[in-house]
Amino acid sequence: MTKFYTKIFLIITIIGFSNLAFSQSKEIKIKFIGNCALHLTDGKNNFYIDFPYKSGAHNYMEYDKSEIDNIKDNAIFIFTHKHADHYSEKILKKLKGQKFDPSNIDELEKLGTSIAAFDIKAFRTQHKVFGISFKHYSFLITWHGKKIYISGDTGDLEDLSQLKEIDWAFVNPWIYMNAVNEKLIIDAKNFGMYHLYPDQAISGEVPSNLLILKKQGEIINIPY
Repeated sequence: MTKFYTKIFLIITIIGFSNLAFSQSKEIKIKFIGNCALHLTDGKNNFYIDFPYKSGAHNYMEYDKSEIDNIKDNAIFIFTHKHADHYSEKILKKLKGQKFDPSNIDELEKLGTSIAAFDIKAFRTQHKVFGISFKHYSFLITWHGKKIYISGDTGDLEDLSQLKEIDWAFVNPWIYMNAVNEKLIIDAKNFGMYHLYPDQAISGEVPSNLLILKKQGEIINIPY
């Protein structure tokens, strides 16, 4: 009889731990790779934003080769634009998976039909270098009910200023400062500031909801 109750107790304990493990897995994990490069996963689907890029391009961040070796199978690659510090065709052509950039944005916005609880909206945003405009998009990802904004290389606030209840906004320094200078409130709970030079310092007081992304490999967890 004692053995019977012991067996029942063990089964209940195993089920309890299984449920706990399942509940703990209900999160979006975001890894900062460098520049505007992020790896987003919910444990099932894997997205790489502005990665792979040319390591060290334009004196921005380098990354270890292991980042390429560890790219997940059947990943989805999404690019704001095709400058070398955001995009490497040489590396990308060796990788399997779906690939989206400004040339096939219409296809990108259909991803929600094949991925559960996922939606992505693309916004054509300005990106000028030496007065020349380049084709560039920013994105709003809604995944498992969480909203994640990706600015890329733009300083354009027009679309961002209209968005509501963003959970995490990943923004570069100039778009963040544009908002501060224009006294424009961005409706986001948290900010991740990326695309910094390796030796770039941020002056002044850093708000508690602003994470400065200089530590490559840093992980952000968003429970849902």
